[in-house]
Amino acid sequence: MPLALLALAIGAFGIGTTEFVIMGLLPEVAGDYGVSIPTAGYLVTGYALGVMFGAPLMTVLGTKISRKRMLMLLMGLFIVGNLLSALAPAFPVMLIGRIVASLAHGAFFGIGAVVAADLVAPDKKAGAIAMMFTGLTVANVVGVPLGTLVGQSVGWRVTFAIVAALGVVGLVGIARLVPDMPKAEGVRLRHELAAFKNVQVLLAMAMTVLGFGGVFAAITYIAPMMTHVTGFADGSVTWLLVLFGLGMVGGNLVGGRFADRALMPMLYVSLGALSVVLALFTLTAHDKLLSAITIALIGALGFATVPPLQKRVLDQAHGAPTLASAVNIGAFNLGNALSAWLGGLVITAGLGYTAPNWVGAVLAAGALVLALLSAALERRTGEPGTVVTGGAPAGQRAAVHH
Repeated sequence: MPLALLALAIGAFGIGTTEFVIMGLLPEVAGDYGVSIPTAGYLVTGYALGVMFGAPLMTVLGTKISRKRMLMLLMGLFIVGNLLSALAPAFPVMLIGRIVASLAHGAFFGIGAVVAADLVAPDKKAGAIAMMFTGLTVANVVGVPLGTLVGQSVGWRVTFAIVAALGVVGLVGIARLVPDMPKAEGVRLRHELAAFKNVQVLLAMAMTVLGFGGVFAAITYIAPMMTHVTGFADGSVTWLLVLFGLGMVGGNLVGGRFADRALMPMLYVSLGALSVVLALFTLTAHDKLLSAITIALIGALGFATVPPLQKRVLDQAHGAPTLASAVNIGAFNLGNALSAWLGGLVITAGLGYTAPNWVGAVLAAGALVLALLSAALERRTGEPGTVVTGGAPAGQRAAVHH
């Protein structure tokens, strides 16, 4: 694997850390600013919405420059956002800093996935994408727990300053290690937009929303579930999340390896198993050992879908995949927001803290149904990823290798 993938992984590590570390620091942030915990929760919601809307916006703005330069600009935006968060004198300024940082998230992973795939041979593309996403998964094992510990020990502002420094390392790495690959000749914004007329691209994004939504339906409410139902102490939640992160790392690497060999079968197995494990979590949540094993499995099976789904979008978007790739990153966050909302509804309805697991199981099963439908449509047309109308001319598509 090229060293350039290491630079992309470092950037992904910083982004993954800043996305999730705020969840462990909400009490400290709320206390410093004199706001309630639910109000501080807007720092999570604002970031997710920034990713959703920022992914297509920043990608469109970057269509006029090379992908390497755009990645560097996105890391610069990420650094500014985290520095603003670290120095924010008031809560609204902190929220603005979070949103500024989030604008880099979707476009970085979307464009980074295209660059990673371009750096390797065709039969290693999913593995290269997985290598970049390893930075995000490792962030949940190392970056988030350490960032939470630092924030609770010496102040949350120090955590965000460190994350900004990680952004600087990622920026330097991209500048020195990522080759300045020329833009795809003849591909314009209208070609990028035309990818969304492809039913297979839309199905892949819907799989992303439902599949990853299944994961976060359970994980969003993991703290009250583990403390009130399973009987873990409050301090144990951090280490349970580390188990989840370890599962993410393993699942991501396995998903990348097997997606290059058999992409759709990999999706069938991971989504089907994820649905079953989430359903079983309603039972295993009553036992400490079984619940810990289940949490690790959810992380592994959930992230085993990430490289194949991202590669599926790249494959189906043909010669203009950058915008579709970035929007698919936003789809992950849409799934997070949707599942958290649905999980909250069933808890509010009095169905208990394990009820979101059933929500997750249904969402994952829905993603499996869409995967089967996608494969059936592909067999019927006899051609992977047929664009309904529009798009780059066939000659241009054939000349661009992604």
